[in-house]
Amino acid sequence: MNPILAAIVIVVGGLVGAAIGYFISARAMAQRGELAEKKAEALLKDTQDRADKRASDLLAEARKDAELITKKANDRASESIQRAKEGDQELRRRVKEFEKREELHIKAEQTLAEQLDKVDKRRTELDRRSSNLDKREQKIEEHEDLMRIETERIANMDQDQARREVLARIEDEARYESAKIRKEMEDEARNEANEIARKLILKAVFRCAVDHYSDSLITTVEIKNDEMKGRIIGREGRNIRAIEAATGVDVIIDDTPNVIMLSSFDGVRREVARQAVERLIQDGRIHPAKIEEVVSDAQKAVDEEIWRAGQEATFKVGVTGVNPEMIKGLGKLKYRTSYGQNVLAHSIEVAIMSGVIAAELGIPVKNAKRGGLFHDIGKGAGPEMEGSHTEVGGIMGRKYGENSVVINCIEGHHGDVEMTIEACVVQVADAISAVRPGARGEALTSYIQRLRQLEDMAMSFAGVEKVFAISAGRELRVMVKPDMMDDILTYDLSRQIAKRIEEEMEYPGTVKVTVIRETREIATAR
Repeated sequence: MNPILAAIVIVVGGLVGAAIGYFISARAMAQRGELAEKKAEALLKDTQDRADKRASDLLAEARKDAELITKKANDRASESIQRAKEGDQELRRRVKEFEKREELHIKAEQTLAEQLDKVDKRRTELDRRSSNLDKREQKIEEHEDLMRIETERIANMDQDQARREVLARIEDEARYESAKIRKEMEDEARNEANEIARKLILKAVFRCAVDHYSDSLITTVEIKNDEMKGRIIGREGRNIRAIEAATGVDVIIDDTPNVIMLSSFDGVRREVARQAVERLIQDGRIHPAKIEEVVSDAQKAVDEEIWRAGQEATFKVGVTGVNPEMIKGLGKLKYRTSYGQNVLAHSIEVAIMSGVIAAELGIPVKNAKRGGLFHDIGKGAGPEMEGSHTEVGGIMGRKYGENSVVINCIEGHHGDVEMTIEACVVQVADAISAVRPGARGEALTSYIQRLRQLEDMAMSFAGVEKVFAISAGRELRVMVKPDMMDDILTYDLSRQIAKRIEEEMEYPGTVKVTVIRETREIATAR
């Protein structure tokens, strides 16, 4: 081959190879660039995705934080609103309390103003009396001067002797005037107090209308004929013994026609026996087994009547929230009497009057009425409870949840313990109910004994000549010896006798002591 051609071929081949290599390398570089670009794009996309995800996470966290902050802000706002509402309610309550206190303050100021007016009137009256006393004293001094001059002139006394005589006379006159003024002031205060008490008692009594009836220790049961008496007695007295054993009462069958008598101190037992005997007479079958059955039924009927009577009493007085056992104890008083006065009716009357008096005095009416209703509840207790009716009533009140004020009314209405104002009201109402005309009877022996005790007590004082107890022992007339008593000693004697009666005697109502000093001068013309 031609060397030149061969050289050309080689050169051309080299050029072609170089071109091909360049082309291949360029292609490879292009592919590498594309791959790098793709990697860059993938890296950029991945970075962008991570950035977007981070941004989303941050945004979500930011939203959560924002929601949390918002929730806390809302909670705090709610708490602030609630506190504001509570503060507003507290403010309103305090405003109402302030208004009530202001109202009470106004009433207190009005009451104080009224009392000040009374004090001013009283002071004016005292000033007037003081002025009168000054005038009297001036007249006495003038009279003293005249007496001194006249005494020295007539009796030829020295000044000291005349002074002593005049002073003795002035002392007597001053003592008389002092006693007179004291008596006038006491009479005025007593009349004013009596007028207030009279109005208060009249209001209580006029608003109280309670039925009363007397009872005794014997209950009579009417029968159609005397043949029934033999059936009640039974063969060899077995029926009458069964009745007495089942009821606890004495069955008295005598010659009185068409009447059987039941005797017992326990009114409940007498009532059970009465109903049982009436049912036996109506049924006609009288034997021990039937008697026990009828007595059991009668006992149930009386228990229902006791419960009903107790409830009616609480409804009538307006007392609520009473323990059932207290209601039963109250119902038993229907079958109890005190000096012929039914104790349940008396308790209702005392409760009503206690409420009226308490309302007039401005003290709690509820406790006064409750204490008045239950004040004698101890009288309905059975023999299993020992002690006076006030002690038994106090035990029942504590046992069945009565408050301390009511218990004090029960225990203290006879003055056995220190009394609250409510107990004093109950004591007054109890006395009013007991001493009103026709309320109670009194045994003749105790009545005569009380009159004699009054007369003997008054006769024990020096200077007393005769004593007469009149008006059923509610007034004492005392005749004194005129030569041993003057007007002032007579006045003091009446007070001493009244004070001693209060300290040493127990009596219902009041005792009026009248001391009479009479001087008679008799002359005969011949």
